[in-house]
Amino acid sequence: MGATVTANVAHAFCGFYVGKADASLFNDASQVIMARHDERTTITMLNDYKGTLTEFAMVVPVPEVLKKDAIRVVDKKIFDRIDAYTAPRLAEYFDPDPCRARLEMRMQRAPAAAEMDARGRVGAAKALGVKIEAQYTVGEYDIVILSAKESGGLERWLRLNQYRIPQGASQALQPYIRQGLKFFVAKVNLKEQVKTGSTLLRPLQFSFNSEKFMLPIRLGTVNAQGPQDLVIYMLTQNGRVETTNYRTVKLPANMDLPVYLRSEFAPFYKAMFSEHAKREAMRVVFTEYFWDMGWCDPCAADPLSTEELKAAGVWWLPEPHLAPGQSAPVPLLRAPAAGGAQKAMVTRLHVRYSAQTFPEDLMFQETRDRQNYQTRYVLRHAWKGDENQCEEAKSYLLRVTERQEREAQQLSNLTGWDINEIRRRAGLKSAAMIQGWRARIAAW
Repeated sequence: MGATVTANVAHAFCGFYVGKADASLFNDASQVIMARHDERTTITMLNDYKGTLTEFAMVVPVPEVLKKDAIRVVDKKIFDRIDAYTAPRLAEYFDPDPCRARLEMRMQRAPAAAEMDARGRVGAAKALGVKIEAQYTVGEYDIVILSAKESGGLERWLRLNQYRIPQGASQALQPYIRQGLKFFVAKVNLKEQVKTGSTLLRPLQFSFNSEKFMLPIRLGTVNAQGPQDLVIYMLTQNGRVETTNYRTVKLPANMDLPVYLRSEFAPFYKAMFSEHAKREAMRVVFTEYFWDMGWCDPCAADPLSTEELKAAGVWWLPEPHLAPGQSAPVPLLRAPAAGGAQKAMVTRLHVRYSAQTFPEDLMFQETRDRQNYQTRYVLRHAWKGDENQCEEAKSYLLRVTERQEREAQQLSNLTGWDINEIRRRAGLKSAAMIQGWRARIAAW
């Protein structure tokens, strides 16, 4: 496949998703999906039973006698999907060339591409060696067909037109330009998008009515061989879910970390969670994710479709109105226009508990909070050029050195890992070298 160019529609956490830490990372972890609306609750429990099936037993307190049609088995895939969608994630960015920053800043002072008339767009493209071969609106997408003389000009055109592509994409684009290929580029047309109306043991699922919004956990501690992890995926209509009889705490997130963690994100997250559970004496419930199920940014996995949400116990979604022969709309991968989101919010809660630290069952409430949150961590790759390429490069390299030291400190604070070992793994300069950089900058 060729290079992929992704249009930036949302401006919240734009980045390139590179890894996630799912629930399977934790030993003895149970997973539960709870769908709650008004006074009706649907619970789906993933059985992690390992042993002779004839000895399996699951005991769950419920507030009423369940009818047969309120109980069913569901496919385990629904847990895989919601786990992947809500999992803690790693995103990465690439620093731009500081020597090009001045040129691009001058170009960006011109009218934005979206506001230019056709002549202005063609003129700006021509100056960069890019030719707009054709333009269309197809359904909810604006399509542009491009050709280019050189990859650097094409990369700059895409950036100026608000396409978020990796720094250094010109290297990947170059072979296709040499072959004389064209480039199919798409953005979502928000006005048109609104018109689409897009909105082992198998797990056991059961539904009941109760004014109490709760999950019994005490029976699970009876035969436990030490602390257990529980991941709860809460599906509600309006807002974030939290516990009322224990503190609910958001884990530290949206922090820059050393780039060597790209291949070690799972052990980092496991260590970070364990460190914070220990600091809280295993007496809090951690929030790992809260988002509107209609979109995500960056996406660790596609949002759940209407059919998947219903399989997870969400019963309040409206039925899609489809024309004859029309298929159901695919879930959105970026921010929807007003009215396009699913009427479902997902809160991911993670608790490490024992009989001593959590003596009561979990009691919940749905809040009015709709502020998106995710356990997201960022890698920022430094520009690889030489300090003598331009004046801006000298001060840039000093800032990068100081930034990388802050990243190392943050990693140590999050995990309790030894700071000197982190510096060694990250290949950081010593304090004396940083001071030398400052002296050189002052001399320049």
